[in-house]
Amino acid sequence: MPQHAQNTRVCRDCDGFATAAITTGTRHTDGTRSTLRVTCPSCQGTGRTLPASFARTGR
Repeated sequence: MPQHAQNTRVCRDCDGFATAAITTGTRHTDGTRSTLRVTCPSCQGTGRTLPASFARTGR
């Protein structure tokens, strides 16, 4: 019988790849590249989203 995959709420802005390493083009003295770590602003680097809650208006 087939296995069912779990439904995980993946961030729609980053598709689950919440952190990216971007090279600056410069190198350190030991020869390694200088990188910046950038996280997704929508999910704050978690890669997942919270379920939408209902907005209550009025009373």
